[in-house]
Amino acid sequence: MPIDEITQKVSDRYAKAANTGEQMCCPTSYDMKHLKTFIPEEVLKISYGCGTPAGLKTVQAGETVLDIGSGGGIDCFEASRLVGPAGRVIGIDMTDTMLEIARKNTPVVAANLGYPVSNVEFRKGLADALPVDQGTIDLIISNCVINLAPDKRKVFREMYRVAKPGGRFTISDIVSDQTVPQYLVHDTQKWGDCLSGALTLTEYMNGMTAAGFLGIHLVKFSPWRMIDGLHFFSVTLTGYKLPSAATFSSFRSATLRGPFSRLVNERGTVYQRGIPQVVTSEEAQLLGTPPFTEHFLLTTEPVEIDSNDPRWTSVVPAHTPCTWQGHYALLAGPFIEAADDDHHIYRRGEPLEICSKTVAVLNSDGYRPHFVILNRAGEGVSGEAVTCSPDGGCC
Repeated sequence: MPIDEITQKVSDRYAKAANTGEQMCCPTSYDMKHLKTFIPEEVLKISYGCGTPAGLKTVQAGETVLDIGSGGGIDCFEASRLVGPAGRVIGIDMTDTMLEIARKNTPVVAANLGYPVSNVEFRKGLADALPVDQGTIDLIISNCVINLAPDKRKVFREMYRVAKPGGRFTISDIVSDQTVPQYLVHDTQKWGDCLSGALTLTEYMNGMTAAGFLGIHLVKFSPWRMIDGLHFFSVTLTGYKLPSAATFSSFRSATLRGPFSRLVNERGTVYQRGIPQVVTSEEAQLLGTPPFTEHFLLTTEPVEIDSNDPRWTSVVPAHTPCTWQGHYALLAGPFIEAADDDHHIYRRGEPLEICSKTVAVLNSDGYRPHFVILNRAGEGVSGEAVTCSPDGGCC
């Protein structure tokens, strides 16, 4: 199906939904009681998405926020409240009906917030050709919209272009655990349902890295639908555009604390737990971002640690038999590869079958934030417990 045809059909469907009140594809959860205090009902009833805009929790007053696929404006109006009257919000959408509703309600929201003038502007445009100047955005948000763009890698490049050095994104979208087959790719109805356009988690995160973003990591995930053996699930991801010339850092060494025994970051640097590694200012800056801080010890001089050091962290599986229950783990942390203490090698976004003991390990505090765990078992599993390694360890 030609790209222009896909774009037009998706736009037409969302325009129709705005007029009819049809509930669109994606799972979402807003605090409507709070939003109703300043956002009109006309906007709230046409708000679609697959995750609340978690990135707005990090907004500081005066920042500039860009919402890709702003629809009726719900996320833009919440961003408007958070950035304050000195901040700025830009919403981009391709559907005239949505833009009309958003623009009509812009002065109403500003008045409800007590602003002398609105700090929100809505522009017509496409996600892969953003009508936004280069290097002007502090935070990019998007709620189940990039999935609808035929060329997502071009969208990621556009996001990187408009982000300020030091800027960030937090976006929610639908991805799949396997490549979407052609019979779904060419199903017009399922494009609007956020299915046909889904990338695998691997493709999605690697596409962001290829565009230039670093530290890409999972904020949260939620299972959504399973069709013909494919799992579709919602992920909220955050990543950073580091400054081109990093500020000087006094840290010259980094030591992996754990619980991973080995990590490979997005630049290909390998870290072994306990062994210090010389780092550049740019690398120290990256390791100082939230997804890395709990895992690394940053120091001015090399510091080696071992299992007797309280800074060392590890989680080992119980030495008991395990069961296979249909679980698969997908690494979604800011690393392209990671290893645990039971010799599992996880590669970003690639499903790896795991037994019950590994499920317990990955649900522990140090691991949980970095993994999506899905269950592919179509019906109840009744397999007996097994010892999957000679020493009683795990698979």
